[in-house]
Amino acid sequence: MRLTAILTSLLVIALAGESQAQATPAPRPELPSVELSPELDRVLRDYESAWRRGDAAGLAALFAEDGFVLQGGRAPIRGRAAIEAAYAGQAGGPLRLRALAAATADTVGYIIGAYGYGDAPGDQGKFTLTLRRGPDGRWLIFSDMDNSSRPARQGGAAPPS
Repeated sequence: MRLTAILTSLLVIALAGESQAQATPAPRPELPSVELSPELDRVLRDYESAWRRGDAAGLAALFAEDGFVLQGGRAPIRGRAAIEAAYAGQAGGPLRLRALAAATADTVGYIIGAYGYGDAPGDQGKFTLTLRRGPDGRWLIFSDMDNSSRPARQGGAAPPS
């Protein structure tokens, strides 16, 4: 009976160590940035600028009229008015955006990127922007989906960005 208890304890310790090793993966190096065309780079720089000013109306104006914001832990938001209301009180701070990949074809495109804040080293999260070319030729955001790169908290919820 005592041998069984010892073996069971060793098994529990071994499994706990294995679980902990899997829970803390080795950090991966950041992917390199890519250079964007001036038209696509304008989308990121205008987004950064409006965010830094806390300008919810300016952020919403970067979206197609029927665009989406898809934030982790929140219901989808659709339409400029709803996007402006959602960003009111959220925006503000030294946001940094960089592109990891991008492409366009005719009237649609995308930017996959990473974001950080201020002088903090490294990326704090990642995003995808799907784009639609407006009637005036200007690229507008059709959907903005982002999430944190920080490890999930206990229970699976990511910390707020």
